[in-house]
Amino acid sequence: MAGKGKGNVRIESEIEKSREESDWKRLIELAEQLKARSPNHDCLANFLIGEGKLESFLEEVPPLEANVAKARFGLIEVKRFLNVAVTKQPDESLDANLLLGKLNYAMGYYDAALQHYNAAKLQSLGEKPLALRSLRIVAESFAIKGMCLEKVPPSSSSKYKQVEWEEQMLQCYQTGGDLALLYLQDADKLNQLGTMTTSGSHSPQPPNPQKQIGPILENAIQRSPLLYIKAGKLQMAVNRYRAILGAVESSFTQALRLVLTRRLAEVILRGVSPAEYTCPVNTSEPSYRRGHSTASKTDSPWKPKKYGGHNLFVPRNENEEIILLLLISESMAVREAVLSQSPEFKEARIRAYSNASAVYDLLTVALVRWGQVDLLTESFERAMKFSANEPLAWLQHALCLITSGKHAHGLSVLREATNQDTSSVSPCLVAARACYEHLNLVSEGLDWSQKALERELTRPQHLESRCYLYFGIGYSLQAANTYLRKEKEELNSKALQSFARAHHIDPNDHLCEYYLAFQKANGCKVQEAIRHVKSALQLRADHVPSLHLLILLLSAQKQHQEALFLAQAVLEEYPDNLNIMYVLALLELEVHGGEAALLTGKKMLAVWKNLYEDQTTNESLEQSDRRSETRSVFNLYPSGMSDKDSSSLHAHSLAASRVEQALSEAASTLSSFTPRPGPHRSWMLQLHIWLLLAEIYLSMDQPSSAILCIQEATNIFALSHHIMYTRGLLHEHKQEFVEAKLCYQNALAIHPTHVKSMQHLGLVYHYLGSHRIAEKTLRDAARIDPTSHLTWYNLGKVLESLEEFDAATDCMATALETETSSPILPYSTIPLTFD
Repeated sequence: MAGKGKGNVRIESEIEKSREESDWKRLIELAEQLKARSPNHDCLANFLIGEGKLESFLEEVPPLEANVAKARFGLIEVKRFLNVAVTKQPDESLDANLLLGKLNYAMGYYDAALQHYNAAKLQSLGEKPLALRSLRIVAESFAIKGMCLEKVPPSSSSKYKQVEWEEQMLQCYQTGGDLALLYLQDADKLNQLGTMTTSGSHSPQPPNPQKQIGPILENAIQRSPLLYIKAGKLQMAVNRYRAILGAVESSFTQALRLVLTRRLAEVILRGVSPAEYTCPVNTSEPSYRRGHSTASKTDSPWKPKKYGGHNLFVPRNENEEIILLLLISESMAVREAVLSQSPEFKEARIRAYSNASAVYDLLTVALVRWGQVDLLTESFERAMKFSANEPLAWLQHALCLITSGKHAHGLSVLREATNQDTSSVSPCLVAARACYEHLNLVSEGLDWSQKALERELTRPQHLESRCYLYFGIGYSLQAANTYLRKEKEELNSKALQSFARAHHIDPNDHLCEYYLAFQKANGCKVQEAIRHVKSALQLRADHVPSLHLLILLLSAQKQHQEALFLAQAVLEEYPDNLNIMYVLALLELEVHGGEAALLTGKKMLAVWKNLYEDQTTNESLEQSDRRSETRSVFNLYPSGMSDKDSSSLHAHSLAASRVEQALSEAASTLSSFTPRPGPHRSWMLQLHIWLLLAEIYLSMDQPSSAILCIQEATNIFALSHHIMYTRGLLHEHKQEFVEAKLCYQNALAIHPTHVKSMQHLGLVYHYLGSHRIAEKTLRDAARIDPTSHLTWYNLGKVLESLEEFDAATDCMATALETETSSPILPYSTIPLTFD
């Protein structure tokens, strides 16, 4: 008897060990031995056999709705074993009822499962410490009861019953989720202990984490916040997510944590307004710190251990929490990424990339919204190592690079994106835009536009009109950059035809009407241009470039007062638009005189301070901005309020700005030159405002004030051709013609096609008696821009002094003709627009 008792004790010990370690095959063998040795333990043996067979079956066939038919066939014998335990062994009826609830759920008998949980009095179980196996059974039972309640809504339509049903379901999921987290923490601790015992070293990774969790426990953890979201209780969903993430992480929940952090970020980003947002609390909410925090004790033995301590980071606002959550998600996604391209890893690779892609999509929304494009670019650079043959990731990376000013790098990435996706039109148009707007690669931009059109015609994506619009922009840029009359006319004709074709395809596109108006204006067809620009404004009344163009067209008709009123009206809606303020200052100078214009110029300085002063204190932006800036932001006239509005249709101004950029970089190596901190573009904006003020002061015959303004601009960047030109105006005003000549020559050395410098240089040559050189200089200016009446007028004066009266008369007549349709500023000063 003594030997038999010891044998039973040994078997019972091994049974408990097998249950804890989920070794179901061994458990069944031991139960059969117990049944053979001790007939009085027959019910217990039946329970253990049923438990082992049930768990073994569900490991192979997970309890999912798609597997109900298999479960109904494969669990018949298991159900018999467990029913015996319920009816003949009251001591085992609790666990047997809980397992029968799980069995009936797997078989799709949801009402029967609920009956077993009610028989076990699941909701009334006292909270006490449980062994590892019992902890899992109870956790799964609460989760399954919640899932069964979802499948079996209350039969009564009573609102009270409905609320009671929802509360019970949520309570089941929350309790099940807490117990699941606690079980996984204890299982992780047991696994680490076992690993240390066998190997003598600490290795926290379990052999198969996914097998340890299973779909039931995973659903227990994830489901309750989703139900809160479905019910519209977003703050409760946020609190639940925070509570889950605040639990001490186990190695089993690493993959699940990626999903939870991403979902919490998405809920806050999309569903919680800043007014409703509440910060997490240090003691009970997530610390977002992993690995080194001290686990805090909880009041209930059924609650998972929480991170605690005094050195935990707690987000102070929704922006911090969202970005922090997404960066944590990204780090986990990068860690879980599958780099191997072998076929056997295809499914894992697709799953890992899908998780990462969801994170990067949310990161894009969040970081772009708050202007953190450089941070987003770094994230996409990390993503490239596992994004082979994923064109969307490459396209997003390219867009980040372009947005952050790294246009050449962005174009290279776009080439790879278009090679991976041989049918999409949009990447080709984005590449064309980068070539036109930032890189002065007009021919390559036209090639991209052609590639976009070919793809559109092969697989229509409703972008044919936009393709022709990009053709027109490219031809217009080429026309602005060539000085051969026949070639210029041909290119302008092609541009007009392309814009007309785009308008024919989509007559409701305001951009088509705008560019038709722009092209007509360049062809001195002012009335037709006005008609088209008004049509553009009817389609989109808030399109600032169209309003800008209409102001210039009114000034071309010498309706300066009407143009002034319109500029003032635009500024009431867009008070920070420096482009319109610049035009307003010149109109005020024309209509009201220097005092009014001076006031507007000073307002421009105030606007600059309000918008850009903070940027200029950030020295970290300087280096990247210097590398990326490839255009003159004003082209003597101010840019708009964003990079997308700051390009001019004069492509040669981009080349000139590159010379200035090279001079700037060269000057930065000199000990006597100290570059201003912050973005180069912001300082160039201020530089042009000072030069505008200098010109206004000269018109008011206040050269001393003009000198101070020029000095302020020189302190920003002395090597700008704009400064040299304005300094030449100052010397010319003071009749210091030799000094003026030198200034204009210096300006043209940097920007050889700067028409205003050529106009004044020709006049200075005339004043100095070099009439033939003056004639050549002015004829070169007329060849570059034949529509400038000032060039023809100055040339007429020079020819008159040379006693070539017939030619002088023709020049004066041309000056009168062009002056009647000349705007107060060239149309090419309007920023290039794509939207």
